[in-house]
Amino acid sequence: MGRIRTDCIERLLRICFEMMGHFIGSHPWWFLIIPLILSASLGSGFFLLEDRMSDDIEEQFTPVNGQAKLERKYIQETFPGNDSMFSPLRLSTDGNYATLIATSDRNILTVASLQDILDLDFQVKNMVVRSFQYVDVCAEVMGSCTSNYILDIIEYSANNIDAINLTFPWYNSNSESIPLYLSLGSVKMYKESSIVESAKAIQLHYYLDEDNKTKTDLWLESFINLVSNISSTSIQVSYSTSMSMQWEFKKSPASIVYSFSITYAIAITFSIVSCWRLDSVRTKVWVASCGVLSTGLAVLSGFGVLLLLDQPFVMTVASCPFMILGIGLDDMFIMISCWQRTRVLDSVPARLADTYKDAAVSISITSLTNALALLLGYCSPFGSVRSFCLYAGISICFCYLYSITFLGACMALNGQREAENKHWFTCAKIPEDLPSRNSEGLSICCVGGSYDRTTEKEETDPMSYMFERFCGPMLTHKLMKSCVFVIYAGYLAVSIYGCFILKEGLDIRNLALDDSYIINYYNNQRQHFSEYSCNVMVAVKQPFPYWDEDEQKHLLSCISNFESLNYVNGTLAWFLSFLQYANTSNLNVSSQETFQTYLRPFLELKPMFKQDINFTADNTIQASRFFIQTLNKVPTKDMMIGLRKTAEECPVELLVFHPAFIYFDQYTVIMDNTIQTILVAVIVMLVVSLILIPNPLCSLWVAFAICSVIVGVTGFMALWGVNLDSISMINLLMCIGFSVDFSAHISYSFVSSSQSDVNKKAMNALARLGYPILQGALSTILGVAVLSTSGSYIFRTFFKIVFLVITFGMLHGLVFIPGLALQDQLDLFGIKCLIHEQSICQVFVLFGMSLQQDFGTLGDHVFTIDCCLQGSLVDQIFQVSAREAHCAPGNNGLGFQETLSEAPLVRILLSI
Repeated sequence: MGRIRTDCIERLLRICFEMMGHFIGSHPWWFLIIPLILSASLGSGFFLLEDRMSDDIEEQFTPVNGQAKLERKYIQETFPGNDSMFSPLRLSTDGNYATLIATSDRNILTVASLQDILDLDFQVKNMVVRSFQYVDVCAEVMGSCTSNYILDIIEYSANNIDAINLTFPWYNSNSESIPLYLSLGSVKMYKESSIVESAKAIQLHYYLDEDNKTKTDLWLESFINLVSNISSTSIQVSYSTSMSMQWEFKKSPASIVYSFSITYAIAITFSIVSCWRLDSVRTKVWVASCGVLSTGLAVLSGFGVLLLLDQPFVMTVASCPFMILGIGLDDMFIMISCWQRTRVLDSVPARLADTYKDAAVSISITSLTNALALLLGYCSPFGSVRSFCLYAGISICFCYLYSITFLGACMALNGQREAENKHWFTCAKIPEDLPSRNSEGLSICCVGGSYDRTTEKEETDPMSYMFERFCGPMLTHKLMKSCVFVIYAGYLAVSIYGCFILKEGLDIRNLALDDSYIINYYNNQRQHFSEYSCNVMVAVKQPFPYWDEDEQKHLLSCISNFESLNYVNGTLAWFLSFLQYANTSNLNVSSQETFQTYLRPFLELKPMFKQDINFTADNTIQASRFFIQTLNKVPTKDMMIGLRKTAEECPVELLVFHPAFIYFDQYTVIMDNTIQTILVAVIVMLVVSLILIPNPLCSLWVAFAICSVIVGVTGFMALWGVNLDSISMINLLMCIGFSVDFSAHISYSFVSSSQSDVNKKAMNALARLGYPILQGALSTILGVAVLSTSGSYIFRTFFKIVFLVITFGMLHGLVFIPGLALQDQLDLFGIKCLIHEQSICQVFVLFGMSLQQDFGTLGDHVFTIDCCLQGSLVDQIFQVSAREAHCAPGNNGLGFQETLSEAPLVRILLSI
């Protein structure tokens, strides 16, 4: 006999969990001690935490195989640096440097301000660090330390400023053009002139040799200490170094260490308060405390095992415990709610078996979807996302494991205490009631163990009573359904609007703490030096006949295409300079021989250009590069993509690169990767729901809730000032798992309800799980609330998105789905919901009447539908169907023992 069922797996799981609950209830000590020993053993991995720390910003917050990284590799191999001819323009990395910005509310180009800057420059260069100075570690140009353009122009004398006419953005000195825009900021020029009238900022750079990392790091630390203590009446100084962001980034985890203790204290307090009962026997204080402990063990085990397996620990992982705490407490509240609905007079193993039968499948659905959503994120191109998803996913698995073992054992031991009617604190046996002459206070403290004599279950707590008597009936009222629809339509409209204004990309400043000194530096840089952007390298990757006039036209046309872009300001190219030199000197360079002959003396005259040409052994130019100056007229993403597209369209094989492109590459992958990961995760969630929730329609509503919550979180996070970057991407992946929690609990409870009326099913689901869902949501929000005051953008973003996810997830689970989805009629679409008894009956009536009287023969195959309906409804269907289609009722549904001529139609109906 072939059977078509939708609850095969779910029913099998319920049976297995029922048996498991009975076994744990019979042997609780084993399941209490073994998780403790296991977590203590795995927790030894925390001794390796310092060795596993991975805080390299480029490695963790840029795409692993980003295009710019491949371009940088080519540049480094083709144009190796020259230590004796240092050029910041030609760096393939950020370099090794210290920098400061001196600002003034008035004109900084005054004698007094310049003198303060010169004094500061003198202190920096003569600072002694363990017997060495700047001159011992500086980057060199022809045997001398690199200098600052503006100080060279005034010849290190503040009084000379009055005798010099500075021109901006380029200053010509001794036939050499100096890029003054690198040194002067917020420049005001005389009308219709390039002569500088005033400026409000001067930036100085101190480049260091990259060979001796230990010495340079010591010098940079001393530089920070020196400049941070500078005081001046005429200038304000902000400062940074090439290592500042890395060092400041390392401080972020330490900034929330105290938050862990506060969070767990809040969680324990909330759990105890929400599980507290006036009945001194039935109160669940110890179970609540053990629930918090269970999440701690999960974090200890999950983190420990990955640390033992040599997995890198990234700073973003530090937010995982807050998330695991919320998930663990949510499971605990569900289990406590199911325990309270078991028969008090049953044995502890029987009560725990019934608890697992009702709660374990629901918990399994949410834990599986949470873990899968996060583990799918391990495919992300960002190291920080991978690390977070791996640590969080494994910790959720341990959280689930300990919830059904350790927490179950704690419930069993607490149940044994309740069965013996012992006080929750003293464990002394107390009476269920006292004579009326005793005081009310004594009755509260010294009695307990009462229960509902009619149902033989624990008395309903006030909040569950409110959900059962008020919230459920209110939400199923037709007028309230209309209100819920209006509220949801407004929610969706605002969310979609937010999605359209969502910004992409991680602002590098957000990796540092709010009170970091580099924030002031980045703010000044953006305020005073934001007009000019990157000086981008353009590499000619192929051997090119630069002497051929026809071929020159192709290359010049490419340069012209670059310069036609509205954000390109100029070009610096060795071959253009060489052609100008040849024209000035009346040299004929139209042949390969003469070109190569005259190129050598030119490079001796302009030695910096030697680094822009890659010669082969036979003196052939294998590759070369030139530079284009860009402006901040378009977003960095558009600038980088535009330059790459222009290079691709050029007939000459070109490559564009700047060290900042390593970070800009996130813009090219973050949106597509996030959407792709979310779509795959939603499909996986739908499959899991279809397998474990014995009703396809409810599974679709769960999938709808996931999509709806994701849209809401994305839209509202944009309105809250959060960009789409690798940090928010982590939280959006987490959002997928969280968003399914509450809707899955409600949907599964709805399907599992024994009520026949759909409205009663919805009310019953809210009565059973409304309060636990509310408890889980509030505990999660309280768990992360302390992060809202964090000085780190990373942890504040975590709080914002978790707050949105939990709030919207709770609204969907407690309001939108019960009010819109789980009802007898979907009025919005004008169709009947097949869940309703009458609708199912009508379908079978129509089906029976449409079948032929004679079906032929199909052997002994029997098709059975287990409708999971009340007997009266099945009988109604049998009466019509059997009469019209020669169908005989089976044990649980309809048995078709004849061949059906319309087999596809039958299969479709059976699947419904």
